[in-house]
Amino acid sequence: MMDLSKIKYEGEGPIVNEFCMAICTVNGSGSATANHILYRTLFHMGIPTAGKNIFPSNIKGLPTWFVIRASQKGCTGRLPYDDLVIAMNQATVERDMEYLPAGGVMFYADHLKMPESLNPDLIYYPMPIKELMKNADVPRKLQSFMENMLFVGIVGQILRIPIEDLQSTIFEHFSSKPKIAESNFGMVKLGYDFAAENLEKKDRFFVEKLAPLSDYILTDGNNAGGLGSLFGGVQYCSWYPITPATSLVEAMIDQVDIIRKDPVTGKKTCVILQVEDELAAIGAAIGAGWAGLRSMTATSGPGISLMTENIGLAYFAEIPVVIWDVQRVGPSTGLPTRTAQGDLSMLYFLGHGDTSHIILIPGSVTECFEFAWKSLDLAEKYQTPIFVLTDLDLGMNQWVTKKFEYPNKPIDRGKLIWEKDLEKLETWGRYKDIEGDGIPYRTVMGNQSPKAAYFTRGTGHDAYGNYSEDPKNWSDILLRIGHKLRNAIRDLPGPVFRKAKEEADIGIIAMGSTDDAILETQDKLAELGIHADYMRIRSLPSNNAVREFIASHSRSYVLELNRDGQLCDILSLEISEYSQKLISISDIGGMPMTAMWAVENILNRERKEGKNGN
Repeated sequence: MMDLSKIKYEGEGPIVNEFCMAICTVNGSGSATANHILYRTLFHMGIPTAGKNIFPSNIKGLPTWFVIRASQKGCTGRLPYDDLVIAMNQATVERDMEYLPAGGVMFYADHLKMPESLNPDLIYYPMPIKELMKNADVPRKLQSFMENMLFVGIVGQILRIPIEDLQSTIFEHFSSKPKIAESNFGMVKLGYDFAAENLEKKDRFFVEKLAPLSDYILTDGNNAGGLGSLFGGVQYCSWYPITPATSLVEAMIDQVDIIRKDPVTGKKTCVILQVEDELAAIGAAIGAGWAGLRSMTATSGPGISLMTENIGLAYFAEIPVVIWDVQRVGPSTGLPTRTAQGDLSMLYFLGHGDTSHIILIPGSVTECFEFAWKSLDLAEKYQTPIFVLTDLDLGMNQWVTKKFEYPNKPIDRGKLIWEKDLEKLETWGRYKDIEGDGIPYRTVMGNQSPKAAYFTRGTGHDAYGNYSEDPKNWSDILLRIGHKLRNAIRDLPGPVFRKAKEEADIGIIAMGSTDDAILETQDKLAELGIHADYMRIRSLPSNNAVREFIASHSRSYVLELNRDGQLCDILSLEISEYSQKLISISDIGGMPMTAMWAVENILNRERKEGKNGN
């Protein structure tokens, strides 16, 4: 834990729309609704926010935290401390208090036994939750769930959130259940009125309404990935539940009847099938891809391990399939409900023998939607497995993101060949390179031509699919596949850059969900007189723009959420002539990266190098 004595609130006036709030409850207590009412209300008020749910592995009764960061400045990465704590869990109350710096605020429920010695530098607001519940018109069996709405009202009043905004969010949340909405709002108002009448505001934190975020929505990466896949024309998805990937497919199930229903027949145009395990999931998805369907699956690291052999088959037999890996902490079972970026090397080198895979790495919810449909195009165009690599933080947490846009252009099915084309050919080879781009033509189920059939082989074969152990045939196939994947680089999402405001000698390289933290890191370093350009990797293999960035800086810090610096290692292999310019900085605590951690580690390395300070 960081030294909180370093945290100082500037000035003496109000602190408006800048705080981090931790809601500390018990898993299974029904707090999720209350958490999201507060979160969504801030969003509807136009305040840039980010919400992170830190929860146990689906075990009722264990501690859970929901952390909301509000930032008028737009800094929404995780903080290593809290400004406000809402304490509803006896098991963690002392620990939760330790995350508050001097001037921080603690709301605590009346059923909690507080420490005998309270930190005098903190501000305390007691919440008589149990007492208020006695006077509430709520059935006994619902009281333990409804009491969470009381803290929404108390906290809302202290922060000066208008009651009308809380009411609007509640009725939106329960739009199909007006009676439930009314009863929940009644509890919020009960808490709100109590705070107005009995609690004197002593802290400096306020909420003020800003211009509406009309071009933005509030959702998570898994929902975006599921929707993007449906809009992208996916026809088949086989899957097996696993945290944190399950909700991606559940989002597809929720929307498939709306988005993918034939207007004439009324039938669904996409099959989503839960199977018995990960082996079946990837096997069925590959089979569907071979048959000509746009096919996908979604899993996490342990699932990828089980899928490895079948993915190698798809790679060598050149069968299109999209595989989502929503990362969690490993190895082994690891921490299923914590976030990490530890699967990168596994995907990059996945398989036995000479394999290399295309990996798309979205860094925002918007990119999860975009890369979902793009991955389907890429899989069919290059006839290969495509990985989309996200993580729990991006996949399962709520983010403020721009509204999704889907381009008005035809789906790219790649080199499909049909009856009329086959008739023009004397011979056709499934694995024959005709245009020199490494991509052969393929036939799929439904082709009536007698020339359409071929053997699909994961063993040695020639250009016509015939079994072969001839060394030349083997080398020709492997070299051709390598050639087509190198050509694919031009179609992959390139890196994005954020240049420093002044000339920069150093660079920062990152990927995925760490983007918000790195953007804040870049700004904090600039305040200290250290200017750094930032490049976010969005796909592998990397392109020339990545090479040029590394070459143009004396050193680049590669920041990532894994133990061994996997992205740094891969870039060192791909761009070996500049590998000495790359410096790895890794974090593996299972939590989203913070700018404070990144700044501290970069400063330490800069001092070690004798650069930028003493």
